[in-house]
Amino acid sequence: METAKSEIPQIHLGQCHCGEVRFEVKLSDGFKTIRRCTCSYCRMRGAVAVSAELGDINFLRGENSLTSYRFNTGTAQHFFCSRCGIYTHHQRRSNQAQYGVNVACLEGISPFDFHEVPVVDGVRHSSDTGRPAQLAGTLRFEPAE
Repeated sequence: METAKSEIPQIHLGQCHCGEVRFEVKLSDGFKTIRRCTCSYCRMRGAVAVSAELGDINFLRGENSLTSYRFNTGTAQHFFCSRCGIYTHHQRRSNQAQYGVNVACLEGISPFDFHEVPVVDGVRHSSDTGRPAQLAGTLRFEPAE
């Protein structure tokens, strides 16, 4: 699960695809919190996310260009650029004091930098079961030679 990017500072610049939304974010624990989720929305979105505390995203421009989406319980709030449609971050259902930040939006980072990404069982969400989050599996990336 470690990456060559593990020595990158905790504060990262990020943006959507078109650059309308730009932000800086302090990650809660670097890339140690990297994960995917199996819930219906995350499964379709396909993003890899890392954690940041609510006050640790600072929008440099375009915050008013963000649109949000909620579904099911309406607890999680997913944000994306209203111009290019790229998901930048979401407020987590499992921990309302945290954001999940799309690693693909972070400058110099790609989801393909991570050889293994834990996949959390969002279908049987901890808020529904009352049990701790369960691992559904591991997503692996093996680059072609």
